[in-house]
Amino acid sequence: MTVLIFLGSLLAAMALGIPIAYSLLLSGMALMVHLDMFDAQILAQNVVNGADSFPLLAVPFFMLAGEIMNVGGLSRRIVNLALALVGHKRGGLGFVAIVAACLLAALSGSAVADTAALASLLLPMMVAAGHDKARAGGLIASAGIIAPVIPPSIGFVVFGVAANVSISKLFLAGIVPGLLMGLSIALAWWWVAKKENIPPPPKASVAQRLTALKESTWALVLPVIVVAGLKLGVFTPTEAAVVAAVYALFVATLVYREMSLRQLREVFVSAAKTTAVIMFLVAAAMVSAWLITVADIPSKMISLLQPFMGNQTLLMIAIMALVMAVGTAMDMTPTILIMTPVLMPVIKAAGIDPVYFGVLFIINNAIGLITPPVGTVLNVVAGVGRMKMDEVTRGVLPFMAAQFAMMFLMVLFPWLVTGPAKWFAS
Repeated sequence: MTVLIFLGSLLAAMALGIPIAYSLLLSGMALMVHLDMFDAQILAQNVVNGADSFPLLAVPFFMLAGEIMNVGGLSRRIVNLALALVGHKRGGLGFVAIVAACLLAALSGSAVADTAALASLLLPMMVAAGHDKARAGGLIASAGIIAPVIPPSIGFVVFGVAANVSISKLFLAGIVPGLLMGLSIALAWWWVAKKENIPPPPKASVAQRLTALKESTWALVLPVIVVAGLKLGVFTPTEAAVVAAVYALFVATLVYREMSLRQLREVFVSAAKTTAVIMFLVAAAMVSAWLITVADIPSKMISLLQPFMGNQTLLMIAIMALVMAVGTAMDMTPTILIMTPVLMPVIKAAGIDPVYFGVLFIINNAIGLITPPVGTVLNVVAGVGRMKMDEVTRGVLPFMAAQFAMMFLMVLFPWLVTGPAKWFAS
C-alpha cells in the first residue's frame, strides 16, 4: 500500500502536467499523510538539506564550463579536428559526429549542451552532403548522450550524491564504457551509411590535420587536466568542475578571444537557469528519498526482487529492464533521484559493486534521453534541425538499439566496466 500511494500520487501529479519537482514534493506529502507524520517543518528541512551538499557544487560549474565551450569556440574546434581526422571515410561526417561527441563529452558533462553544439554544426553539413536528415539527426542525438558517461559527468555527480558513492571512482570507471557506447553507434552508422553510397569529403592533408590539432590543443588539454587531477588526488570532483569552468573561461576570452563581456553575462544566466532546475529537482527528490527510507520501501523492493537475488546477472538484467521502462517516461535527473534510494539497498544486498552499477545505471538513463515519448535530447535535435519529433525518432532507432545492446553486453561481461575502472584507479 505504501509503494502504491507513493507511485500513484507521483504519476497522477505528472499526468496532470505538474512539473516533476513539485510532483515529487506532492508525493512526499501524500506519503507523510499516509504514515501519519505530516509536518511542514520536516518537509522544509529536507528540501533545504537536499540541496546543501558540497559535491553538488560541481553541477553549476560543469554547466558553466559547457556553456562557455559552446560560445567560446572550443566545441567548434573539436568538431574541426574530428573532421580533419576521419571526415574522408565513407560516411565520414557521421564518424566526425561520433568522434567529436566523445571529445566534447570529456569537456562537458551535459548531453543537451553537446547535442545542441553538434546539431548546429554538423547536421546542415550532413544534409548538404546527401545524408538522410532524420538518420543524421538520430546519429547526432545518440552521439550526444555519451556526455553523461565520459567524465566529467553531471549524471555521475547526482548519482554519487544520492547513492553515497565515490564520484571520483565513477568518473574514472565511465571512461571506457563511454568509448564503447561510441563504438557501438559507429558500427551501426557504418552498417547504415554503406547503403547510402554518398561520396565522402576530400581527405585532409597532413598540414590541415596539424593545423586543426594545433587550434584544438587548448581544448584537448582540459580533459587531461581533469582526469589526471582526479587520478592523482590533486583535487576533488567539485574542485575539478571549478578548474574546468575557469580554464574554459580563460581559453575562450584570452586565447581564442571569441567571447565578449556581453556574451559572458548571457552564458552565466543560461548556466544559472539550468542549474536552478537541477538543484530544485535534487532538493525535492531528497524529501522523497528520506520518506522512502522511513517507509522501508527498499526492503519491500528487495522482497520483490528476491527470486533474482541469487544471480547477480539476472538481477542486473531485471533492474536494467525496469530502468529502461522508466526512462521512456521520465528525464534523466528525476529518474536518478527517484530510483537510486530504492535500488541501492537491493544492489548492496546482492553484493554488486556500487560503482559498476552506477556506471550501467547512468548509461541506461543516458539512453533514456533518446527514447520516446519524452526524449529530451531528441527534442533538442528536432528543435535545432527544425524536424518533426517522429522523424528524429525514426532516425535514432538503429543507434539506440546498438547502445542498448552494448549496455547489456556490459551486464553479461562486467569486466568491461570493472577491469578498466581498477586500472584507472590504481
